[in-house]
Amino acid sequence: MTDDPRRDDYLWTATGEPDPEIARLEALLAPYAHRGAMPPLPSRAPQRRVLRALLPILMAAASLALVVTAAWFASAARRSGAWSVQSLAGAPDVAGSRIDGASRLVVGQALTTDAGSRARIAVAAVGRVDVEPNSRVRLVQSRPGERRMALDHGRIAAQIWAPPREFFVNTPSATAVDLGCAYTLDVDSSGAGTIRVTHGWVAFEYRGRESFIPEGAVCATRPGFGPGTPRFADAPAALDQALAVLDFSGPSNPRRAEALATLLESARPRDGLTLWHLLSRGTPEERARVYDRLVTLVPPPASASRDAVLRADRRALDDWWNELGLDSASWWRVWKSPWRD
Repeated sequence: MTDDPRRDDYLWTATGEPDPEIARLEALLAPYAHRGAMPPLPSRAPQRRVLRALLPILMAAASLALVVTAAWFASAARRSGAWSVQSLAGAPDVAGSRIDGASRLVVGQALTTDAGSRARIAVAAVGRVDVEPNSRVRLVQSRPGERRMALDHGRIAAQIWAPPREFFVNTPSATAVDLGCAYTLDVDSSGAGTIRVTHGWVAFEYRGRESFIPEGAVCATRPGFGPGTPRFADAPAALDQALAVLDFSGPSNPRRAEALATLLESARPRDGLTLWHLLSRGTPEERARVYDRLVTLVPPPASASRDAVLRADRRALDDWWNELGLDSASWWRVWKSPWRD
């Protein structure tokens, strides 16, 4: 570059005095200079017109992707929701097909055993259920937080290691709710059932009526009434017979008074489990008699006054439950909190 600014003007605008070196280069390159007109540049479609043309294609591709994705998720959910079934004896029937080995049970399907067959169901990764002869079960729901089956009739033996309130068994007259347990459940052709807990706890529920059944206890259920009152398996026979009247008859049944007297007389301190449930069942007069007997077997805390208990105050009932020598009432109240439903 030269120090003369006029020569710099020539370099950029072709005005002023040219630099000798630039003039020499121009002369050398002159034969190669373009002398024709510049060709026209290709026309360019407006951007909006291009987008308008591509939009249907993009929307179709997006719709197809959504359909494929939804189908994949539905298929995956169906596969993951299936429960493995293994024949233990004979040839159980799964969805209308007899099996003598392994199979799968999906939501909506039924498994049936005859007099000579048994089956084992793997309940996702949370437990197992053995289906005994002459039984019919159905898979109702299988998703995290709710694994639900139905026992239409027959017997099952369940072992569940999931967190409480994740495994449910519907019956015609009550729903068994796992609270971390092992149990057997029988349902006859009329829909009546009996549950026997061998480990942990089970809740039996029907239209707001609840029974909490600990290890070693038994509870019956009947269509139209729901779950009865739990009792320990070694309870006196007279107590068991009295419960059949109190649990499954109307308040006008003339046998109720005698049945209640028999039950209260035969009850042991261990049978506080049964009397505690009766505090919130029956007529007001029956509940008052139960209170007066339970006081002598398991003295209540100060918070469980007669007035508070007879008006079904939850805190009073829970505090007295805690005196029975069973687990605290607080943990199953937590598992029944609305945020888990």
